[in-house]
Amino acid sequence: MVALIRNGVSRPGGVWADLGAGTGNFTWALAELLGPQATVYAPDRDGAAITAQRERIQRQPPAARVIPRQADVTHPLDLPPLDGLLLANLLHFVRDQASLLQHVVGHLPPAGQLLLVEYEQRLPIPWVPFPVPFARFSALAVAAGFGSPRQVGTRRSPSSGRVLYAAAAGRA
Repeated sequence: MVALIRNGVSRPGGVWADLGAGTGNFTWALAELLGPQATVYAPDRDGAAITAQRERIQRQPPAARVIPRQADVTHPLDLPPLDGLLLANLLHFVRDQASLLQHVVGHLPPAGQLLLVEYEQRLPIPWVPFPVPFARFSALAVAAGFGSPRQVGTRRSPSSGRVLYAAAAGRA
C-alpha cells in the first residue's frame, strides 16, 4: 500500500484525512509516508472499524498521529483545515460520486492534494458496485474543482487479482 501511494504524497508532515478509512490499512500507509510531524484524521461510518483502528493504535502505533472518528463521509464533516485527502477504495461505494468530490474539495486549500485509490474496471461487481476507472475519475475530478489527475501507481490486488490504481490531483 505504501508503494502504491508513495508518489502521491509530495512532502512529509501536514494534516490529512483518510475518508472512509475502514480499519486503517491505507491510513497506516499514509501515516508512514507523512511521518511523525503529521496528523491523519480517519473517519468511517462503521463503528466496528473505528474500534478496530483504536485497538490497532494501541498495538501498533502509526508513524503519524492518527485520529479515528465515526462519521459518514457523504455528510458534512467536522475536520480542521487539511493539506490532503485520501480516498482509498471509497468512491466505488458511492452512487453520486460527483457530489462527494464536490463536497470534499471544500476541505482543501488551493494547494491541497487529493489522493485516490480505486480499481481500474468498468463493470460493476458486488464489492465494486459503482466502478471508477481512471478516465472516469479524471472527468469527475476536473468537474469537481480539481486539476487534471495523474496516475501515481498501480498494483494487482492480492485478494481479487484486479488492478488498483492510485491517482493524485491538486485543487484547481
